[in-house]
Amino acid sequence: LLLGFSDALGLHILHLATFLTIYLAALIGNLLVITLIAVDSHLHTPMYFFLLNLSILDIGSISVIVPKSTANAILNTRLTSYSGCVTQVFFVAFFIPADLAILTVMAYDRYIAICKPLHYATVMNRRACLQMAAMGWSAALLNSALHTGNTFRLPFCHSNIVNQFFCEVPQLLRISGSEVFTSEIQILIFGACLVLVCIAFIFVSYIQIFTTVLRIPSEQGRHKAVSTCLPHLIVVTLMASTGVIAYMKPTSGSPSALDLMLSVLYSVIPPVMNPVIYSMRNKDIKAPLWKLLRWKWFIVTKMSLILQ
Repeated sequence: LLLGFSDALGLHILHLATFLTIYLAALIGNLLVITLIAVDSHLHTPMYFFLLNLSILDIGSISVIVPKSTANAILNTRLTSYSGCVTQVFFVAFFIPADLAILTVMAYDRYIAICKPLHYATVMNRRACLQMAAMGWSAALLNSALHTGNTFRLPFCHSNIVNQFFCEVPQLLRISGSEVFTSEIQILIFGACLVLVCIAFIFVSYIQIFTTVLRIPSEQGRHKAVSTCLPHLIVVTLMASTGVIAYMKPTSGSPSALDLMLSVLYSVIPPVMNPVIYSMRNKDIKAPLWKLLRWKWFIVTKMSLILQ
């Protein structure tokens, strides 16, 4: 039994509408990014290749969590199957760390582009980009297998109530009927190492970027670089910090507003924010987007004239 929406009708409808809006916004935003990068040959560069990976992962991560929760709310049920819970844990533990891994590679890409522009074409060649993306996906897959295997080898006999709106590892460990210390340590060590390595790499990359940017003689150039980098850091810090706190803090025996908020911040908000911060603020994305919208408007206008 998963944590349901509020029993009060007004709050129930508000939560349902909010989750549906967030999901549709994430879906539309990321599908737009994928479409634009796929159809526009000018966007077939390393930076947009990683953005394409990020958008695919964002769609996957939010689709694993929100549709099940909203479907339960619509059907007024809290049930989820054991196999469904296993599947959800596996994909959540895959998509979200893979997201962080790709954000790390993107920070490295920006570091090379800004700090070593003459070496960019050599360092960020096609083979290197594919290898870095594959490493990110592979590390996330290993993380997912470790989380899922360690969690579901335990017996669940204390309770069948998960105090979260999706199957989350800390809440599942809490209702396990056996000693979970070893399992928790293995999960936390690997997960913490993965996150800390990514965060350290991202911050070192951006420190180098800021150091280089401060040497730019143009104030406008400095402002543009800082306004681009800061939102990236904010999203990464938000996702990583809330994820680490959610997994490392002691879980409560009753539904907690803090646990719910932390889970929303690391699992639901980033897929909505990433297309806006990484793509829609970018003029290279805006140009093909307006072109696509104008083309669709032209087709719709022509079709309406023909039908008349």
